[in-house]
Amino acid sequence: VVVQCQEAQVVVTVHRDLFGTGRLVRAADLTLGSAACLPTVWSAAETTVTFVAGLHECGSTLGVTPDALVYSTSLNYSPVLTGNPVIIRTSPAVVPIECHYPRRDNVSSHGVSPTWVPFHSTLSSEEKLPFSLRLMNDDWSAERGSTIFQLGEVFHFQAGVNTENHAPLRLFVDNCVATTAPDGSSSPQYAFIDFSGCLVDGQLDDVTSTFISPRPRQDVLQFAVDAFKFSGYSSDLIYITCHLKVSLADQAPDPLNKACSFNKASNLWVPVEGTQDICSCCKMRSC
Repeated sequence: VVVQCQEAQVVVTVHRDLFGTGRLVRAADLTLGSAACLPTVWSAAETTVTFVAGLHECGSTLGVTPDALVYSTSLNYSPVLTGNPVIIRTSPAVVPIECHYPRRDNVSSHGVSPTWVPFHSTLSSEEKLPFSLRLMNDDWSAERGSTIFQLGEVFHFQAGVNTENHAPLRLFVDNCVATTAPDGSSSPQYAFIDFSGCLVDGQLDDVTSTFISPRPRQDVLQFAVDAFKFSGYSSDLIYITCHLKVSLADQAPDPLNKACSFNKASNLWVPVEGTQDICSCCKMRSC
């Protein structure tokens, strides 16, 4: 008796010379399990009989050990008396069959390729996303060495997030406010990005402020803002405070997760990605 324990079924091949005596048993006298399932493949001319049954079929039972799942069934030989009913020439037999499947291993025919990191790493990285906001030089190739600007120059901001150990993320700049003091809630203040990603500074006359499209990467967002200072204040020092956030990269941008610039030529708000309607709330100044 040869047993193959497959993923979802068991295949039992029985040689009809069941007792090794040279005398072949009748295929009709062989059944599988307590449900007495009949052979799947057999003929009078063949010397073997084949049973194919699901692991839960034919009355099989399932047992669980600390390390394995064990499906148990049996091959039954129940000879029908022929000829003289007073005598018998063969005995019934029961052959126990077990299929063992490890509880801690992969039993798929296709290897599992992990696409994620262990949960503790996931939890750790979800708790702390390292965001960054940098002033870049004019060609975006490196961080700007000086924080001193002349009016008429352009601030080149690059916002980013380290997405290591994460599913791909898309970065957004929710709002940016300039103040004369480090406290982003102090007065006076000027919000040049507002309403969940509308670069409102770009609406002003003679201003070229815009989000850079396309992005260099999904986890990076660049935007250029014409340099400015506060009117009526002796200090030329300004502080920039921005609120950065992320969404999953495969999540479609929406009115709360967007990067929209104002195009003066078309007089329309245009998103870095996504459909144009997600920017319509920038015009309403309420998102």
